[in-house]
Amino acid sequence: MSPTPPTRRLRIGLPRRVFAQVLLMQVAIAAGVAVLATGLFLAPLSDQLDDQAMRRALAIAQTTAAQPSIAEDLRHSRPTVDGPVQREAERIRRASGAEYVVIMNKEGVRWSHTDPGEVGRIVSTDPSEALAGHEVMEIDSGTLGRSARGKVPLRDAQGDIVGAVSVGIEYDSVRARLIHAIPGLFAYAGGALAVGALAAYLISRRVQRQTRDLAFSDISGLLSEREAMLHGIREGVVALDRSGRIRLLNDEAHRLLGIGDEVIGQSLDDALGPGRTTDMLAGRVTGTDLVTVRGQRVLIANRMPTDDGGAVATLRDRTELEQLGRELDSTRGLIDALRAQDHEHANRMHTLLGLLELEMFDDAVEFVGEVVGDHRATAEQVTEKVHDPLLAALLVGKATVAAERGVALWISDRTLLPDRLIDPRGLVTIVGNLVDNAVDAVAGTPHARVEVDVRAADDRTVELRVRDTGPGVPSARRELIFTEGWSTKKLPSHGKRGIGLPLVRRLAERQGGSVHVGEPDGGGAEFTVVLPEALTDPGLAQEATEALLTTTADSAADAMATPTKEDPR
Repeated sequence: MSPTPPTRRLRIGLPRRVFAQVLLMQVAIAAGVAVLATGLFLAPLSDQLDDQAMRRALAIAQTTAAQPSIAEDLRHSRPTVDGPVQREAERIRRASGAEYVVIMNKEGVRWSHTDPGEVGRIVSTDPSEALAGHEVMEIDSGTLGRSARGKVPLRDAQGDIVGAVSVGIEYDSVRARLIHAIPGLFAYAGGALAVGALAAYLISRRVQRQTRDLAFSDISGLLSEREAMLHGIREGVVALDRSGRIRLLNDEAHRLLGIGDEVIGQSLDDALGPGRTTDMLAGRVTGTDLVTVRGQRVLIANRMPTDDGGAVATLRDRTELEQLGRELDSTRGLIDALRAQDHEHANRMHTLLGLLELEMFDDAVEFVGEVVGDHRATAEQVTEKVHDPLLAALLVGKATVAAERGVALWISDRTLLPDRLIDPRGLVTIVGNLVDNAVDAVAGTPHARVEVDVRAADDRTVELRVRDTGPGVPSARRELIFTEGWSTKKLPSHGKRGIGLPLVRRLAERQGGSVHVGEPDGGGAEFTVVLPEALTDPGLAQEATEALLTTTADSAADAMATPTKEDPR
């Protein structure tokens, strides 16, 4: 036998979709408001109808008591069914539509009544307040049942109270008016509920389009996944609203841009300051894989607009990749230089072999000495003028590579840099970029030459000048060349240009310095970098040197004063 299929249990609860839940809740709210409004309206309506009925009864009683003939007839007649008071009271009752009009004397004896059998009898309710001169409005029960009543005193021509007038309005008619008003009230409430339901449907449809008909659980899951994805990916994400204000930053964006959560809600200009990074994130610079420099980082930015008028920008850190690309370019340049050097080396070897075969040994020794001496002279020239080892090594290497490309790299006679650099790596980056650009500019031109002049202008300031004999930089482009991503060179192997000069300016400005480009007297280009706080205080350097010498001397003295153990052999 086949197993019995499981019974599906009926689940009663809210629908899962946001659209259905919002519609259901809004319709329920509209219905609740309609019912509440109807109840709040009906409660005072009943009291209002009672008050209207009592005021109407009081007005009829006042009008009746105002007739002087009634008071005279009350004083000079007997309470009979066909008496003048009964006839006048019945006329007023029929004309006003009241349930009864009762006229009584000071003892409460009726002179008139709707039921003739009650004429001549004592009234069923207390008339003392009316007989005392007060007007009374009330809802009370009497011989004819429950009614809305108005009682006033009856005065003669001299103003003396001779009796009272009591008028009643049938309470069933008041209730009938209330019941008659309910269907119209319900019609208005139903119309308001229908309008509210229609508005709720339209709002729910808009919510459905905006939420793409998702369930609340789906939205919660998407939010959790978004948070995990944004803070887990290794790309910076910046979300902007339609006004250009920052509304979201992930952890990587905090790190790459160097900002915190305090910038949420601020505009890009206020949060990041002016610059290419701000222009790219704001969409003022368009394109894909745009290059920018933020601090010491080389970033690649892409911007995608959103449907609500905002945008999402992604940032990738290409600092290490950019360095690898530059090293690859340098390696390729070095390989080309090695190929050229290989031919030159072969020519030198052939020359040396010829001298040896001709037994011109002295000339051979002199030839080898000249070749070796050229390289040694270059290294000695650099180290004598540049005392920082990193910068000296850079210039020696650049001179070798430049020579293989047919460019003469000269160190100016005025160059003199002490070994007191605060940030030697930053100055190495500045010099390396400027020398590379100068060599690229003059390579392949006649009498190509690059001159480097780096010296201490005073105790703390370093001035750097790199001149070349190339075509120079037109005055209209002297600021444009410092813009990230701008370059006249063909793309390198790593596919990006326009990084070196912006990075030079950033490094200089970080030390409070500046970078300018001009044209020297002989033509070409001259880049001038001024770093006002690049060197340590010479006094502090002298104290550190003396302390090091003192420590070394003390250590040597202690070593000499320590007795050695005699060899037992």
